[in-house]
Amino acid sequence: QVQLVESGGGLGQAGGSLRLSCAASGRPRIINTMTWYRQAPGNQRELVATITHDGSTNYADSVKGRFTISRDNAKSTLYLQMNSLKPEDTGVYYCNFQDFCKTDYWGKGTQVTVSS
Repeated sequence: QVQLVESGGGLGQAGGSLRLSCAASGRPRIINTMTWYRQAPGNQRELVATITHDGSTNYADSVKGRFTISRDNAKSTLYLQMNSLKPEDTGVYYCNFQDFCKTDYWGKGTQVTVSS
């Protein structure tokens, strides 16, 4: 059974940086798309950034130029480098992997809190 485990969340300061990781265990199939989502209190879950198997990326307008998504296919691991943090980046960050059979896998989330 495939499990995703996020790490790297915590408390950050405005203007600072945090790096999130999401590692898959359990021998996943080849993963097509890896995505970071986040959910702030009282808000719906929103897409933050996505990266395809060939390395194509897409970002929410709110994080463009500040966040960088990357992946290590050999390790089935996803990363999110978050720079120039803002208080509005606060939320629970979830990783999602989708394989080429359109099967979705979700992590349980990691809390990111940015203080002003």
